Amino acid sequence: MDDVEARERIASAAEELYYRKGFSAVGMDEVRSSAGVSLRRLYALFPSKDAVIAEVLARRHREWEEGLSQRVAAAEPGTRDRLLAVFDYLDGWFRDPAFRGCAFINAFGELGGTHAHVAEIVQDHKASFQRYMSQLVRDAGGTEPLAAQLSILAEGAQSTAAIGDDPAAARHARDAAEVLIAHATANSGAA
Repeated sequence: MDDVEARERIASAAEELYYRKGFSAVGMDEVRSSAGVSLRRLYALFPSKDAVIAEVLARRHREWEEGLSQRVAAAEPGTRDRLLAVFDYLDGWFRDPAFRGCAFINAFGELGGTHAHVAEIVQDHKASFQRYMSQLVRDAGGTEPLAAQLSILAEGAQSTAAIGDDPAAARHARDAAEVLIAHATANSGAA
């Protein structure tokens, strides 16, 4: 197995373990065992647990952006349907049997207070989502306050779905988003 394959196996194993069990609960030996690599190889490729966590969060960020952008791209450009597609994406995600909440919120909750690098990664991910929502809202002719409101709805739905084990949070957030969008369009003639 070359280094590329070993890195992939380690990152995949760590992603599954951290998401299912929690970042703090999983040690490097469990990652090594699940990945089928030696501890020496693991540390040669990832010198610390923080490096593995950073790689896992980078993977999650890419997965989130790809999945979300594909769902939004399927909606008609520049319309409120693109805004609502965000909540449709959440609905599908929340209904996945493996759903355990947002990995970034989970990481921040477990490690954000003691691992500044993890907190920074999480903050960057959440800021990226804010920028994405802002662009979608601008494309639909909406305002920055609407983008912030829709982002908060999406973030709140993620926490509610995970904590309450209730995928309906996406539908409720979507319904609230429709009200916000309707109000914004009545006041500005947009979206």
